[in-house]
Amino acid sequence: MTSENLAGRNYEVLVVGNGVLGLSLGLTLARRGTKVAVLGRGDRPWAASTAAGAMLGTFGEVTTTLLKSEQGRTKLDIGVQATKLWDQWLAGLAEDTGKTESLLTADGTVMLLNSVGVPGIDSANYTAIRETLDRYKEPYEDIDPADITWLDPNPTTRPLMGMFIPGEHAVDAGRLLERLEDAFTRAGGELLAGFGEELIHSGDRITGVKLASGDTVSAGQVVLAAGAASQYLLDTVPSVAAAMPRLCAGVGVSVLARVNPDEPGPTSVLRTPNRAFACGLHLVPRGRGEVYLGATNAIEPEPADVPSIRDTTFLLGCALRQLRRDLDESGIVKVQVGNRPVAFDGFPLIGETTLDGLWMMTGTYRDGLHLSPLLAEEMTRRLLGEKPGHDLGIFDPVRPPVQAQSRADIVDTAVVHLLATGYEDEWKLPNAWPKVIEAQLRADYSKFADQVDDEFTPPAEILAKARMNPAFLKQIREYYATTRAAV
Repeated sequence: MTSENLAGRNYEVLVVGNGVLGLSLGLTLARRGTKVAVLGRGDRPWAASTAAGAMLGTFGEVTTTLLKSEQGRTKLDIGVQATKLWDQWLAGLAEDTGKTESLLTADGTVMLLNSVGVPGIDSANYTAIRETLDRYKEPYEDIDPADITWLDPNPTTRPLMGMFIPGEHAVDAGRLLERLEDAFTRAGGELLAGFGEELIHSGDRITGVKLASGDTVSAGQVVLAAGAASQYLLDTVPSVAAAMPRLCAGVGVSVLARVNPDEPGPTSVLRTPNRAFACGLHLVPRGRGEVYLGATNAIEPEPADVPSIRDTTFLLGCALRQLRRDLDESGIVKVQVGNRPVAFDGFPLIGETTLDGLWMMTGTYRDGLHLSPLLAEEMTRRLLGEKPGHDLGIFDPVRPPVQAQSRADIVDTAVVHLLATGYEDEWKLPNAWPKVIEAQLRADYSKFADQVDDEFTPPAEILAKARMNPAFLKQIREYYATTRAAV
């Protein structure tokens, strides 16, 4: 990776961000003969890719909330289309690099409905997953979780139902990044080591990016694909940032554990539906006697670069109770933290900004890695002036805040998910208290949502974070104010 003498470098396209999305776009452009560079620090301190379970699934991520809006249904549909591209995408990487070892680590996904969740989330989402599979005519089969011999949860947190989705696999994210880098450089792309500090423009046209080192890299077009950290660069041109939803971080902690190598481990992803503001508890086989345990999700105004003790202990506790009781005898290989890029309205930012030549390719929340082959091709077509294959206009970054739910529905979602975190964390309360707490939360959040803004309401997890973080609430109010001023 090049890290010196960057001053004066000039490219047709500069991709800022060297996670899976950025590298996939760089590779797709390089294959087309574009003079392209991908910029990013080698250690990827704020990336989502490095801590990802890398599940190649769409249906396992379905929620009742997702299905209620046009934006959510569009995101679901492009996810289904992305799934169809992965076999060809992985074969292309093998051909580009000459490395034929499979990057797949899991054969299908087992969805588990266990006794930890609450009916309004887990049962509802489990049903929504089945109905969506039926609607897309995607194969699945009901299974008895007791037949999964590796599972050994606490009896009180055992899975009650299960279904196997054979078409939703997983890859090793670390090895995928390595192979993408290799393929990209072999195709003629350049990797630039550094951190973008400022967007450089002449009038209303982007000209390049100034690095923290003081060097400036010039480019005719710049794509911000640096996840949640893209906001740092956007903030250097306030008028551009004001025209689109602000980015925050969905901080996730995951653990790579070494289990008993003498006992056959799971061969498929094991996961629950999304719940408690997070992506459900999941285990992903990684080979070599290792399993990936993930993942928490905490909305934060800024990306995190170290995992918190709170989230790590919570995750491990959930895995011990809900998956296998003797996991505490396993070794911890690594505790990882990643930052999912979350727009303030909850939807991706894909397309050109108000600054000519500056593009966004982020805000994908939990789906960036899975969507990477599709989004890389779609963005390449747009950058090269070709006709897109998919209509992604609904995710144009220059937009007013998306209101996917009514204020009352958002408040209801926030309250139910807050209560779900208590149940998953094994809270112990007198029988009457949950109803009292729910009533108090509903009244409090209804009042708070009215105070946030007269017109707009952020998604439930962002609303919940703002309730506890005055500085974050200030950012949200400023975002709504600048949105109105930009209209």
